[in-house]
Amino acid sequence: MDAAVTIKGVRKTFGPKVAVDELDLVVPRGVVCGFIGPNGAGKTTTIRMIMSILFPDRGEIGVLGKGSAMESRDQIGYLPEERGLYRKMKVGVFLGYIARLKGLDGAVADRKTKQWLERVSLPDSAKKKCEELSKGMQQKVQFIASVIHEPELIILDEVFSGLDPVNRRLMRELIEEQHTAGRTIIFSTHAMFEAEQLCEQVFMIHNGRKMLDGTLREITAKFDPRSLIVEPMNAGDISRLDRVTGVSRVSAGSQRGSSRGVVEVGVQDGHQPARVMGEIVGAIDVRRIEIKRVTLEDVFLEVVRRAGGGDIDPALLSRASSGSSESGGES
Repeated sequence: MDAAVTIKGVRKTFGPKVAVDELDLVVPRGVVCGFIGPNGAGKTTTIRMIMSILFPDRGEIGVLGKGSAMESRDQIGYLPEERGLYRKMKVGVFLGYIARLKGLDGAVADRKTKQWLERVSLPDSAKKKCEELSKGMQQKVQFIASVIHEPELIILDEVFSGLDPVNRRLMRELIEEQHTAGRTIIFSTHAMFEAEQLCEQVFMIHNGRKMLDGTLREITAKFDPRSLIVEPMNAGDISRLDRVTGVSRVSAGSQRGSSRGVVEVGVQDGHQPARVMGEIVGAIDVRRIEIKRVTLEDVFLEVVRRAGGGDIDPALLSRASSGSSESGGES
């Protein structure tokens, strides 16, 4: 498949700090690719190199079949981590100006501006100054600016940061619409929930190094925990679970929001989870039993643990996966 972005052997340092280390990545055209990792992982540095805002110390980057983003700039839409509008300019004028910079004529720019403002529930904001809008409204205006010219490649850096739940959902819908239209979308986030909702391809980076790269299905299958979530009718029956055929371990439930009495049951190698579920149901009365679904948070923490990266804060990913809008620092 033709690639929208190719990165080969890229390294970037800032003085003694290695921000990106020997990075290789291919983003096929037409996919939604999530750049995943905690703040400071190297996501924003990578995006800035893709956009030719920064240049690598060594390695090669190709964008839309050209040698750099500079050669493909009119086919790219970019929403940077540092938001920036012309604060004194009226919203409609600002969007029309951006559209014309990207090659749209005046009539088309005005029509698209009106359509987009209606789409994001800001139909009466065209005559307001950008500085008069709330932070969430400003972010929606910046999103419009990044897609109004219908680019082939859309790059969104921490696009969900600062949005309330209603606008987070709207942003997911807008990204899905752009994907359906055939555009390639790269977005960086430390919010695992959005990545699971939207991504076909996931690229995980930690301390500047690529940790994972593949489709969501491939990654979750590779890290299948072979675990069951069991809630007995009688909490006293938990002690009987480790005697059930095919059970390797019984531990406190690890799912967020798990109530007391919910446990995680490991399945021994050579045993099918479905059969072990039947054995458990035959041994005790259960209120709930299900195969544990691996999450991107689970995968990322496990990958970092295997790599010996003990400096990641699990609470950060926990907050992000539950929909936190916290963000800050170089990523």
